[in-house]
Amino acid sequence: MARTRVRLASLLALSAALALVTGCGNGNTASKDGPPGGKPVVVVTTTWEGAFAKAAGAEDVKVIVPQSVHHAPDYDPKPSDVAAVGKADFVLYAPFEPYAAKIKEAAGSKAELVEVNLDNDADKVKAEVARLGKLFGTEAAAARWTASFDTEYAKLSKDVQGSWPGGKSPAVVTQAFTGWSARLAGAAPVGTYGPEAVTPAQLAELSGKKPALVLDNAHMSTGTVLPDSGARQVEIVNYPGTDLDLLPVYRNAAAELKKAMGGS
Repeated sequence: MARTRVRLASLLALSAALALVTGCGNGNTASKDGPPGGKPVVVVTTTWEGAFAKAAGAEDVKVIVPQSVHHAPDYDPKPSDVAAVGKADFVLYAPFEPYAAKIKEAAGSKAELVEVNLDNDADKVKAEVARLGKLFGTEAAAARWTASFDTEYAKLSKDVQGSWPGGKSPAVVTQAFTGWSARLAGAAPVGTYGPEAVTPAQLAELSGKKPALVLDNAHMSTGTVLPDSGARQVEIVNYPGTDLDLLPVYRNAAAELKKAMGGS
């Protein structure tokens, strides 16, 4: 109940601040032909959406949730966040982030609210980057990024698969949001858990699959997932850094996977 009152107070303060930002008139409407100069101002909730936007060709990207916030959906928007929203052409968010839609609704700005499918699966990433590039009017930049991504991904995937123990794909268990890293490693998951904590029944079932690796979500970790199973746990990071570069996410995952499989 106390937390509900805190969130309500935060939202009321946010709405009041937004009224100041947007109350000077609504003559600044977005053109149907896109933002002036073809360079959209993009506000994103986290660095993950920010990396998608940057890959799609956006140059002016503002991130709302600080990278220091370990679990982004828990973030309480501050009144200071709204100035950026009021100037945005696009606001990118994920459906599991409840605050993003509230920010846009309260702001009443010219920004277009865009839901992003946050999944680092290679095919889904490329589809989202192409979609955003078309939306931003930056298709050429999105296509260039995709070409460089394809080259890097193929190299990393080949490198990881070269570290398979005995040349055989390892059995892996993945968290709900780390399946992409199993595909990077060329491994077919034998089980999946989360985002909730593993129950005793799941523990018995997943341990019975005898996985070599557990690919845990570093942002939602509940500790050792399958204790006493003999599986090595790998922490997979989904969110890019403040540079909004998505490629290091794949490089870091590949390095952790190789290490776990006994590679250099």
